Amino acid sequence: VKVVLFGLLAGVYWLGNNRIASQPRRAGATAIAIVACGYAMVALGKGLFAAPRPPSATSPAMAPLWLSGPLAGWYEGQVIADGFGFPSGHATGAAAAYGALAVLATNVGSWRARAGGAGVIAIAVAVSRVIIEVHYLVDVVIGLILGGVVVAGGVRLAQRPWVRTELTSQSAMTPTPVFALAAVISGLAVVVAAAAGHGGQVAEAGIGVGTSVGGIIGWRFVAGDEPAVSWRLAVVAGVVTGSVWVGGYLIRSDPLVVIATTGVAVVGVMILPVLAKRHGLTSSSA
Repeated sequence: VKVVLFGLLAGVYWLGNNRIASQPRRAGATAIAIVACGYAMVALGKGLFAAPRPPSATSPAMAPLWLSGPLAGWYEGQVIADGFGFPSGHATGAAAAYGALAVLATNVGSWRARAGGAGVIAIAVAVSRVIIEVHYLVDVVIGLILGGVVVAGGVRLAQRPWVRTELTSQSAMTPTPVFALAAVISGLAVVVAAAAGHGGQVAEAGIGVGTSVGGIIGWRFVAGDEPAVSWRLAVVAGVVTGSVWVGGYLIRSDPLVVIATTGVAVVGVMILPVLAKRHGLTSSSA
């Protein structure tokens, strides 16, 4: 799910226009920061509680007979999960991502419709994790609550404290403090996991550190009012930055490499609108 959300949020950040939000670059970057903060909380929670998953989560799985080839492999990967279970990363990530988009995409439909859609998707993701028996009910319930809290706190934190505006006015919004909070929580999660000897969780938390630091560094080069990038550039950039980020996610053996790799990928995501504007590769000029 992290890979899916990476692509979704990067696409919104790159391609968003005034039909989505009054300040699409600021709104998109803030959504990315909120999700980074959500996953940082998950990494910290898993390191602290080290709660096991249901026994069936690590049992061998057999795909239905009507699935074959890559689809069978995908199915088996979904119903087998390792690592700790509390809180659910899928539930937290879905609530944080779709909740953030519902709050920040102020020019898309009504607030009620956006909130309802986000809620349905997040709950569906959470329920699916219980149905396939890779999480207990408490894992996903707390995950949904945690994701909602992160959205509420992240949006407020992203607004400059000396400005009191409605969400429809996003000119004062900056993702930097949210990325900074995510970096601190992820760093704490690294320490907790390392002290407990949870190597896998050290790598998971390291992804959060890299993503958050990359967001802070990359946003320093962004004015926030850049136009959307062209579709062609977004596709190419998605393949490149996605491959780098997923590569860091899959390595896991060296936390420093994980942090550096994911950090570079997110820097690339952040600065793409700046490069597109500089070289005439925006949607208006494509």
